[in-house]
Order: sequence, then C-alpha cells, then structure tokens
Amino acid sequence: MDLNSEFDVIVIGSGISGGWAVKEFTEKGFKTLLIERGRMVKHINDYPTANMDPWEFEHRGQKTKADVAENKLISKHYAYGEATKHFYIKDEDQEYIQEKPFDWIRGFQIGGKSLLWARQTQRWSDFEFNAPKKYDYAIDWPIRYADLAPWYSHVEKFVGISGNRDGIENMPDSEVVGAFEMNQVEKAIADSIDQNFTDRKAIIGRSANLAVIKDEQKKQGRGQCMARSLCERGCPFGGYFSSNSSTIPYAEKTGNLTIVTDSIAESIIYDEKTGKAAGVQVIDANSREKKTYRAKVIFLNAATLNSNLILLNSKSERFPNGLGNDNGLLGRYIAFHNYRGRITAEIDGFEDSYYYGRRPTQVFIPAFRNIHSDAETFKGSYLIAYSANRDGWGRNPGLNTLGATFKDAILEPGGWKISMMMQGEVLPIYENHVRLSPDKKDKYGLPQLITSIGYSDNDVAMMEDFFKEGTSILEKAGCKNIKKLDQHIAFGRQPGLEVHDVGGVRMGEDPKYSLLNKYNQLHHCKNVFVTDGACMSSVGNQNPSLTFMALTARAVDYAAEQLKNGYL
Repeated sequence: MDLNSEFDVIVIGSGISGGWAVKEFTEKGFKTLLIERGRMVKHINDYPTANMDPWEFEHRGQKTKADVAENKLISKHYAYGEATKHFYIKDEDQEYIQEKPFDWIRGFQIGGKSLLWARQTQRWSDFEFNAPKKYDYAIDWPIRYADLAPWYSHVEKFVGISGNRDGIENMPDSEVVGAFEMNQVEKAIADSIDQNFTDRKAIIGRSANLAVIKDEQKKQGRGQCMARSLCERGCPFGGYFSSNSSTIPYAEKTGNLTIVTDSIAESIIYDEKTGKAAGVQVIDANSREKKTYRAKVIFLNAATLNSNLILLNSKSERFPNGLGNDNGLLGRYIAFHNYRGRITAEIDGFEDSYYYGRRPTQVFIPAFRNIHSDAETFKGSYLIAYSANRDGWGRNPGLNTLGATFKDAILEPGGWKISMMMQGEVLPIYENHVRLSPDKKDKYGLPQLITSIGYSDNDVAMMEDFFKEGTSILEKAGCKNIKKLDQHIAFGRQPGLEVHDVGGVRMGEDPKYSLLNKYNQLHHCKNVFVTDGACMSSVGNQNPSLTFMALTARAVDYAAEQLKNGYL
C-alpha cells in the first residue's frame, strides 16, 4: 500500500490492545496503518532463544553485572535475563525523570509487552465497576459489566483462556478451553479454605495459555501450551496469546494492514478547521526524519504512560495543554497494583507427592474484602495468589561431596514451601500523575516524561489486612514457619514494577472530570480513541489485560459504525 495515501484508521502501538484494534478494523474492511516505535518481531522467526537449553547461554540465562550496570531500571523486571533482554528496551532508549521512584517497564517491538506479560486473565464484575461510586473514590465508571460481558466472550473465544467455570460473583466465569491443575498441597489449602471460610474460595488461575487447544486457536496456527515456563522468550508453539502469534497475523491475512516499524509517534495532529485529528506525526528512530500519516480515525494504544505522553505532547492552538485536555486532568489519577505484601510458609507431609512441568499460572483467591465484608481501614480490594513447590536442591543443599552421591542428593526433593502474594487495588488520586518536562528531552527530541507516582497510607493498610487474612488462611491449613514481608521495605520494590499502570486519560460521563466517554472516545476530539491502560478510571484488583482487549474490541465496533455512517 502507498504510505503517502490516507488510511481509514491509524493504530499507535502493537501490544495487547493495539493488536486487537488492527485485527478488528481490518476484518471489518478498513485500511489500517499500525505504527510501532520498535523493530519488527515475527512470530517464531524472531524468537532466537526460545529453544535454547541453559548450558547454551554463556551466563546460563542470568543477567550479568554489565546488564545491570547498563540498565539499572529495566533489569529489575522479574523476566529480564540473558534469554529475554532483547525484548526489553535499554534504559537509554527513553530517559524519563522520576520525581518519585517509579520503575517503568517497556518493550519496544512489534508485539510490545504482549511478548512479556504474565498472561493472567480475569474478568471484572459490577463490584469493580461500582466500587468508585460506592466507596467514594475516583469517578463513576460510564459502563457496567453488562456493557462489557459480550466483548469479554468475544475476546476470550479467540485468545483461548485456561481455567474452570467457578461460579464466583465478583470474578465472572470466562469462556475457557480447559484448565491446569493444582498440586496436592495447593489442593489441601484450597480444601481448608472451603472448610473454614464462607466468603472466599481458591481456584486455579485463569491464563492466556492453551491448557487445551480448540479449533479457534488451531485456525490461528497455534499449538498447545507445553508448560515449559519459558514464555517470555517468545513461544514457538503459540501456546500463549500474543499480538505476534495471533491478532497481527490475522490482520495481515485480510490485506488491509500496513505496518511501519522504528517509527516513534511524536504527536497527534489536530485540524483547527474540522475540529478533528488529521493524522500522526512520527520520528524515524534511525534517521530522525519526521513524517506524517493521515487517517479518519486514530486509536492510541502506546501503553499507559506513553499514551499519556503522546497526548500531552499533541499541542495546538485549540489544545495548548495537550489534545482533549480542557479540564487539565490529562496525566492525572495514575493507578497501579499493590504487590507489596508477600507471605512464605512451610507445610509438613505430602512427601509422596510431586508435580510435573512448569504450570504457567498460580492458585488465586478472588477478592473478598470490600466485596463480601467491608474493611474499616482501607478502600479498594485485593486478590491473593499462592503456589506450593518442593525445594529443588534436595534435602542437603550444603552436602560436601561430588559425583554420584551429590547427584542423587540433589535429585531428592526437599519439603514443601508455599509462597503467597497480594494484588491490591491502588486508588486513583490526583497527586499520582505524569507530566512533560519543560526543558529536558530524550535522544529523539521528545520531552522527557516526569513520573510522580507513589504509595499511600491506604496501600499500607491494605497490605496489613492481607498479612492478617493470608496468615489466617495458612494457619488453618496447617502451615508453619509463616513469614510476612513488605517487599517495598525489604527489597525497595517501587510502583511500576508490576507493569499494571493505568489511568491518566480516564473514562467518564462528565467531560469536566474525564477525558473519554463510554466508548473510549475523546470528549473533545471525536475521532481519537484510547483503549489501552490509560483509559481506565480505576484499576480494580484483577490483572488488567483482558479488560483492555475487551474495551478495545467494543470501541472498534462503535468506531466502525460511526465511520460507515459518516460521523467520523
């Protein structure tokens, strides 16, 4: 396709939500341009470490001192290492200013962070959509579960979600393909919860890994999950969902998709005469040449903080403070997930049991505080995840011997250990925000983003409640040596590292207090839509990517009708 021609749609960003935007638009017949600031990554062909064994890596897959010295920030991510670092940016690729400590995790390539995500997928319920209004924080969502339920189903059937139908009111059932299993200790804890509590239940986590493969995924050329737990290298089987393995190849088959890579979206161009966005100005990452692409509709899916940056940098006579920013709230009310609390424990017995493979999900306990019982000390809700495993270094890790005796010793597993974590809702507050530096630029000439995002007393109170409730769960299950850990204090864990940042371009009914309407459309620039994490009015307690995908599919359906009817 001629890149000088005007497109029906431009999508900025090729990650989880951008991939869905191009799939939906191209299948509906719209000529679509996908702009990606990073390099091309083709499914299978560009996964260089996917099938390498540990001994094939110079450093056995670990990150080196040189890696950490060169990339102090990005190397903090749990999946960063010798086998995966090519899917992460280098710190120098996009400098930013931390007014408060914030670990901004990014992957610039086709597929974005869909190559690196943890793949946990849970639906929101009306408990989450109603919570801001009920508990008086943030603003009321302009939609409810009924608005999104059919789009959750639409997305899930294509993605392929592992899990069971659990019948939990505040975590509605997904369209599932089959489930992974709990091991014996996890089942014992789950049974104890059933016996001792009426307000909570343990379920196997729902994830975008194909525990069982169905016809819909076979049509995509994908295969079943092999439970290798090497997902962040890129899966050559297509066993987990990514833009690379699924939505983008589907869009390419239509003949309606054009992709440009190494193209950094600098700003969205506003036409003062038409009152609409006219196109997108980009910077070539290699030559620094600037270029403009034009379209009737623009979907912004650059990931939360970069989507905020692009809008803030999209200044015009009509919008001197950023596109659509009449109320001055663009970049405000950033939220994330509270991972501070962790609990470890041990349990006796079960020494005749083990497990096979490296299952790609944990056991989850859906939220119950401020769901079934109101907490007096904090607002918001949290879910709990736990897993159990046996010490892989045997009963005598310090054994002073070599040869066959040593090998036999390390192959004999030790006792069972349990790890439990919280995933808590951080309340969107005005003070948590991003803004543009007035004088500092990155190496491409873009204003550096200033992050001013931190924990609050509410987050600490929520963590303390998790410590109390999590300890009670483990004690009643017969666990011992229970230890509580505040990871922020112990390890300096900062906001951002959970990679669940949302907000800044939030949805709402009233343009005085929000940037987007119920269809993710800018109130004051109707042909621009934002459907990545930036659009979220609150963060809930669930992993967010499934909701991003469902919101995107719903917004595309609306925008397509508007285009067909000549309203955009």
